[in-house]
Amino acid sequence: MRYFLDTEYNGFGGALLSLALVPEDGSEEFYVTLDHDGEVDSWVERHVIPYLDMVPASMVSPRLSRRAAAEALASWLAHDEAPDIVADWPEDLAQLAMLLVTGPGMMVTVPPLSLHLIPLGGFSTAANSVVPHNALHDARALRDHVMGLEP
Repeated sequence: MRYFLDTEYNGFGGALLSLALVPEDGSEEFYVTLDHDGEVDSWVERHVIPYLDMVPASMVSPRLSRRAAAEALASWLAHDEAPDIVADWPEDLAQLAMLLVTGPGMMVTVPPLSLHLIPLGGFSTAANSVVPHNALHDARALRDHVMGLEP
């Protein structure tokens, strides 16, 4: 199945703060927020941090360590034998790929998956999102846009 991805992270090249995967068929969504220590980029402090928990109450959970977030993601993906992850921004794919890495030469176990970058010049997930700069809402906006382009 195809899943639409969005992430939020602490400025350019910064640590992952949240990650969402939204299935194309409208089934169960995945959303996780991660612990963030240290200084937060000023733009992120204003535009991302206040909105991290603006998701359905059933999806709000404590901030997870990177390892716990990786394990939660692996467990969620385990039901699909060949997930197809779609993003409109390269950093989102990079953040997901790096979350899978748990240590030197180690990663969580996931099924074979494909990562697809679909550049959407002129489209902004945040501008089309119910809650801009919230990974879950932005991933939903991406799904709706991409699927709206298809016959």
